[in-house]
Amino acid sequence: SSRLMQSKTVLVIGAGACSALGGLWLWWRWRKYRVLFNPVFDEHGVPVERMETPKEILFGKVEGENRGPCPMDPPIKRKDDLFWLRDDTRSDPQVLAHLNRENAYFEHKFKPLRRLHTKIYREFVSHVKETDEEVPYPWGDYMYYTRTVKGLSYPIHCRKPMNRKDEARAEEVVLDINLLSKGKKYCDVHSVEPSPDHKLIGFTVDHTGYETFEIKIKDMTTGRLVPLGVGGSAGQLVWGLHNSEFFYTTMDSEHRPYKVWRHILGEDQSKDVCLFTEEDELFWVDIEKTCSGRFLIVETCSPTTSETHVLDLQDSKATLSVVQPRIKDHRYSVEHWGDHFYIITNMDKCINSKLVKTRISSPGRDHWVEVLPYEKSTKLDYLVCFADHVVINGRCDGLKMCRIMEMRTGVVHDLTFDEECYDIYPKKNKKFDTQMFRFGYSSLITPHSTFEYDMTTKNKTKLKEQEVPGYDRNLYRTARIMAQARDGEQVPVSLVFHKDCAWAKSKTPSPMMLYGYGSYGICIDPSFDSKTISFLDRGMIYAIAHIRGGGEMGRQWYEEQGKFLTKMNTFTDFCDCAEHLIKLGMTTSSRLAISGRSAGGLLMGAVMNLRPDLFRAVVAGVPFVDIMATMSDPSIPLTITEWEEWGNPNERRFFDYMLTYSPVDNIRDAHYPALLVTAGLNDPRVPYWEPAKWVARLREKSKSKKPLLLRTDMSSGHFAASDRYRLMAERSIEYAFVVDQLGCSDLLQ
Repeated sequence: SSRLMQSKTVLVIGAGACSALGGLWLWWRWRKYRVLFNPVFDEHGVPVERMETPKEILFGKVEGENRGPCPMDPPIKRKDDLFWLRDDTRSDPQVLAHLNRENAYFEHKFKPLRRLHTKIYREFVSHVKETDEEVPYPWGDYMYYTRTVKGLSYPIHCRKPMNRKDEARAEEVVLDINLLSKGKKYCDVHSVEPSPDHKLIGFTVDHTGYETFEIKIKDMTTGRLVPLGVGGSAGQLVWGLHNSEFFYTTMDSEHRPYKVWRHILGEDQSKDVCLFTEEDELFWVDIEKTCSGRFLIVETCSPTTSETHVLDLQDSKATLSVVQPRIKDHRYSVEHWGDHFYIITNMDKCINSKLVKTRISSPGRDHWVEVLPYEKSTKLDYLVCFADHVVINGRCDGLKMCRIMEMRTGVVHDLTFDEECYDIYPKKNKKFDTQMFRFGYSSLITPHSTFEYDMTTKNKTKLKEQEVPGYDRNLYRTARIMAQARDGEQVPVSLVFHKDCAWAKSKTPSPMMLYGYGSYGICIDPSFDSKTISFLDRGMIYAIAHIRGGGEMGRQWYEEQGKFLTKMNTFTDFCDCAEHLIKLGMTTSSRLAISGRSAGGLLMGAVMNLRPDLFRAVVAGVPFVDIMATMSDPSIPLTITEWEEWGNPNERRFFDYMLTYSPVDNIRDAHYPALLVTAGLNDPRVPYWEPAKWVARLREKSKSKKPLLLRTDMSSGHFAASDRYRLMAERSIEYAFVVDQLGCSDLLQ
């Protein structure tokens, strides 16, 4: 009988345990998905609730809101029955449950590709020298560099004293981001800045992905953090002339950097002095120090207009003063050399900018003197100044250029390179009194390299080429072709492919990935990315369409032909490039995938609506797709400043035009291509609800049975994972999706 009682007790306890576990499971299921017994998703995706009374979106005049200078009155009303997906706090249980259900649906549909995903991820890692070190660069009495260690997710910032013989013991760890990231899902370090005497290290860090940074100071003598408590920063940190002070920027409620502050070490943040406030909501503020180290530069700019203020750090009584008061559509940037400011400006209708100078004592444009004659075919971007030379960085014939000017004689010469298409960029040049200019170089087949260029002798020395294990550049080919747009404009396309792909061997179509961006005048230059090898080794062609809206062919490529009321050129250019590649026989629409991120995601949405038949698969990263609703609402971060990029839909002419290409508003009954969309919950630039609404509306209309997938990272922002291994894992998901859709999962023999 005792055994019988024991058995009954065990059964009761077991039943209770099962009941408790079942209760915990139901509680977890409800908390995560807001469902108990119903399916999390169905065969078509995630059912999305509709608002019984849709939200009215107003376009035009709204009392108490900044809707621009000429809003429509009365306003136009449009209804949005998915508005409930917007949660500015990122904490609404119903919204989070919807995103979790979308992630569960993604995992379900992606499960057959997990083996392929793992294989591609391992390929990514195999092409990375996991333990590596960058070329040290001189700064003060030290050589600074970063290094990585196999298995560690973040770089380690280090330095060594110059002329130290015992190299092994000389290294000092400036900042180990791996230690800083412990216990954090996200860790973005924006600035790492030594103080003028190099005894302190200032850095800014964000642990959410929302791009709000905390400023920290490390004492290199003790190795400990200095008590500081300075938060709410936009990420910039600039030291003064001495260790006692630094400058930083803060943001307004719309996440716009608008104030510049001076902080004195040892004092509370509440005592910081505000040096500058930008009241115009179209403008953003940025700060930096001139190459000479003498001046603090405060630049405030909108997409079309800029204004620069300077503070002489060598004069303790100096105050912030304006170089040239803002004039609408006048852009300029300032550097310092000798007794002059050197200025790149678009004044006198020089759309691609020219170089002028003016005395420090009389900085206004009435005193500006031309240094080099304006060349319409050459775009000037920024300067790097040295004691005897100035390096002018810009673009010519669609590629980057570096022009060296000898300051005593005014003689100029250009750096030249052999490859047909490439990317060059200044590296850290922290030593002012030197003849040596450090720059980086790469191409679609040449790994990133660090060069040192003697500006006097014109000798160029390669200091290091990035080691890419398992990569042989002789197996690959690169080319640059021109595709004719429908209005006759010639659009450059950069290409890279394996020498044994179908197109290279027999001129038969190959699977292809076509990448595009085309906004803000940003250039997508043909630089090396080891991840692309996984496409190329499967016989794919990788192509970049340098479409209008970018700045590859000069400022007019963007300003006159790819923004505001000419924005449609961006989308038709991309379709025309795709058509051209198909006409050449390089690929077919059934073997063509396309990709773009952020504003490039807007591009993806627009071309899918224009030509859903032209593409087999689409990857849209953090896509800006609900352009009408977002650009009408000044409470959303970045909206007001973006009016000078896209136009303000609160004004009639922009309302009508933008509505013709807004991805969410132009979805139609069509056979859409396979689509993978990524989002970041904490993204302040493209809020998560835009891709969530887009995918929900596409599922309603698409006649295709191809997958429409949304994957939201619940712990990052606009720039995806900060952990290098996790980032590779995320990108390998996109690659696996693409090669599966294009039917080229196997490597070339």
